[in-house]
Amino acid sequence: MFRMTKAFSGFSVDDVEIAMKFYGETLGLEVSEENGILTLQIAETNGIIIYGKGADHSAASFTILNFPVDDVESAVDELAKLGIEFEHYRGTEMETDEKGVFRGGGPLIAWFKDPAGNVLSVIQAE
Repeated sequence: MFRMTKAFSGFSVDDVEIAMKFYGETLGLEVSEENGILTLQIAETNGIIIYGKGADHSAASFTILNFPVDDVESAVDELAKLGIEFEHYRGTEMETDEKGVFRGGGPLIAWFKDPAGNVLSVIQAE
């Protein structure tokens, strides 16, 4: 039944206007809005929807969106200049360095949060 469907994903935020500014202006993604729901147009996806839940929003405790980049170091530096703070995981299997980059095996990856607290990442493209 679902083999040929064009599925899409979505996640919630507490404030749609703030999310639109963050994803559109700060991250520079193509964002559209219709009926209070945002759609991120990323590469060859069907779009990723962002919907508001207001005070009922609970931030995801896992990575909801990964951005493959050619150079994680450069991406971290560029995003930091825009005011984005990277997560620092200490004393865990996913321990990060002083910049917030995980170097413990697999591709380099660094995590950050959107204004609603959802976890995003930049990950080294292979």
